Amino acid sequence: MPTLHHRNRPMTGRDPHEPARTATPLELLFDLAFVVGFGVAGEQGAHLLAEGHVAAGVIGFAFSMFAICWAWINFTWFASAFDTDDWFYRVTTMVQMTGVVVLALGLPALFGSLDEGERVHNEVMVAGYVVMRLAMLVQWLRAARQAPEYRATCLAYARTLVVTQVGWLILAVAPVSVTVFLVAGVLLGVAEMTGPWLAERRRTDRPGGLPTPGTPTTSPSGTGCSPSSRSARA
Repeated sequence: MPTLHHRNRPMTGRDPHEPARTATPLELLFDLAFVVGFGVAGEQGAHLLAEGHVAAGVIGFAFSMFAICWAWINFTWFASAFDTDDWFYRVTTMVQMTGVVVLALGLPALFGSLDEGERVHNEVMVAGYVVMRLAMLVQWLRAARQAPEYRATCLAYARTLVVTQVGWLILAVAPVSVTVFLVAGVLLGVAEMTGPWLAERRRTDRPGGLPTPGTPTTSPSGTGCSPSSRSARA
């Protein structure tokens, strides 16, 4: 059984050589929230394909998979690096779980609007991301404050969250065509992934003994734990 930490602990970064670290019950519950999103996306995509609307089904499914998987990666990478398992961390994780559920609730509207082909309605999905990212932003800022050696990197990730989320908000309310939405969505997706890459390439807080960015055991936070290592030890 994992040890429960009711008091807040300094978010200084987990030991990359920590042995036998398993997923906590809360993390496993969070994974189930993502399973709901995958299930809704699969059902909606299959429905459109069965109706012969291949383009809308494939595009909607691809867009949904990126949104769901990217949210999972954001949480898992951070948890692998800075998980304290104290009460504040758990509360912010549960807030992110709520955002995932809201994201899943918005998937039918996305698929339906793509099928109609006039305007993409992803407003509810974006609202779910806002909930998730507000909690994630608090976590990154907490890590930046409590782990001075990683402050620059944490703040870089926080800036990426804010800038890209503002872009998604604008795109959600802008009266643009499906084509313009998809092009802008691809550009925002590239920005989502470029921000962490630049943050790692520009790091000046690299302690000795940690793997370099890009190796299989390195997380975006540079503490040497990858998202796959958390799942593998679950």
